[in-house]
Amino acid sequence: MEHSYVCPAGHGPAAMDLPLKQWIARLANGISPASLAQAQSDWLAHLMVSPTKQTELSASALRRSLAWWLALVSSEKDAEADEAMAVQDKRFARPEWKQPPFDALARAFLSTQQWWEEACRGVRGVSKHHEDQVAFVARQWLDMVSPSNFVATNPEVLKQTLLTGGANLANGWINWVRDAAAVAGDAKPRGVEAFLPGKAVALTPGKVVMRNELAELIQYEPTTATVLREPVFIVPAWIMKFYILDLTPEDSLVKYLVDNGHTVFIVSWRNPRSGQAGLGMEDYVRHGVFESLDTIRSLYPESDVHAAGYCLGGTLLAISAALPECPHAIRTLTLFAAQTDFSEPGELGLFMDESQISFLEDLMTENGYLDGRRMAGAFQLINSKDLVWSKLVHEYLMGATTPMTALRAWNADATRMPARMHAEYLRHLYLRNDLAEGRYRCTSHEPVDLSRIGVPMFVVATENDHVSPWKSVYRIHRLVDSPIDFLLTSGGHNVGIVNPPAGPAAHTAASYRKAHHAARKAPAEPDEWFASAQYSHGSWWPAWTHWLRKHSSGEIATLPVQGVAVNGKEIPAPGSYVKES
Repeated sequence: MEHSYVCPAGHGPAAMDLPLKQWIARLANGISPASLAQAQSDWLAHLMVSPTKQTELSASALRRSLAWWLALVSSEKDAEADEAMAVQDKRFARPEWKQPPFDALARAFLSTQQWWEEACRGVRGVSKHHEDQVAFVARQWLDMVSPSNFVATNPEVLKQTLLTGGANLANGWINWVRDAAAVAGDAKPRGVEAFLPGKAVALTPGKVVMRNELAELIQYEPTTATVLREPVFIVPAWIMKFYILDLTPEDSLVKYLVDNGHTVFIVSWRNPRSGQAGLGMEDYVRHGVFESLDTIRSLYPESDVHAAGYCLGGTLLAISAALPECPHAIRTLTLFAAQTDFSEPGELGLFMDESQISFLEDLMTENGYLDGRRMAGAFQLINSKDLVWSKLVHEYLMGATTPMTALRAWNADATRMPARMHAEYLRHLYLRNDLAEGRYRCTSHEPVDLSRIGVPMFVVATENDHVSPWKSVYRIHRLVDSPIDFLLTSGGHNVGIVNPPAGPAAHTAASYRKAHHAARKAPAEPDEWFASAQYSHGSWWPAWTHWLRKHSSGEIATLPVQGVAVNGKEIPAPGSYVKES
């Protein structure tokens, strides 16, 4: 399945431009300097001709300065201000930050941060997208100069330095050298070798039952005497390895399903090479989803399927289910943190404009794919306070070592995206929102019509999701003609989904809200739904399996798993593609 990639007409770079653009793209880590420059110039030009806004900002700066000075010279300790500071930014939550002069430094930083937020917003004439980009750049610079990032202005680091005689800084230097060598050598983070698929993670027994050049389909061995008649078919995103849903046995959704009487199939996407640059959305639908459904139909010809998709895998599955040529009857459809309406994509929208997508197309022309580490870098920038600078303090200033976990190791197991596929979903889904607005074409000349979906749906969103904001996920209610059980769980895009109900991996503070609505009868506004949804403590997994059982047609005897033979041998789970780097 060799596919070369050529940019669509009107989007391809001139051959003479490519070396320069690719050099700039590598230097800028895939973020378009032109896109950011346009936003900055738009904001600055409109601010310069807005004397009212300038006056408001000047007055705000004066008020904040006076408030800071009054707090500095006051003889009484402001406990409420200290508490508010800790709530606003957990970097300053420790007691050491409540002592002078560090409390003054923290308050000055937070006040400056608030002022810049005021400055970036509300300038008449500036587009919302450019406002967000300007605020993003300001936040990056501010996070860089936070007093928590420097030895002399961080009381926690100073205290640790005195207690250890500077050993923390020596250990931090060792950590930095080790990480720098790993980056220079293009190596994986230390500790991931302890979490290899099939060795410490992705341990649920099963076999590969279908294999093509794009995907493997894994069926897991049953652990119960009978199983529900309808198998569960899971489609993960192609930008992640599937074993996020089959980590250790204690936090494996796959194992939980199997132990609760389900037959489970899951797609394992191949890590594409340069020769597969021309693979597009249609290929992923036909060779990933449709061929998998054909295989399941051959194994269970009298059973429908409970189909589930995670993240962009859910988007792909929804597209597939809406196509008239979908080859197998889907009894229910479940989406985990998956958007179908991208009009409000959250902070990922920062990187979604014509300049940025064209920039990525130029970058991908070199190898035919986008390295997953560049995507991971974008996610880190979105939440740089926690994912970049907190690591700097913890490992390089405090001298600690963050233990590797199964989830962190999975997150470091980067995947690649074929150039055509990546450009298609960014341009058609994120940038133009063609799917939700009825313009997106996939396998035929007719646009994909999501309203063709009428089967019962179970939709899971996560409260603190930077990838698929829950209010964006909620928009599925107005696109399909299905009764929907919508569930909002605590946690983020990964931790909210990997949410076992018991055992050492269980999240003790986990909770969720859930409500059922008939087709087109859900509240129009997400906040209205939130106010009326039923609150429950614990993991959402039992609620989903109860729903699946409710929508099943009974039980059948378990059947042995017959794997596909490659070179005369069956391939055990987790398959071979997941091990490709």
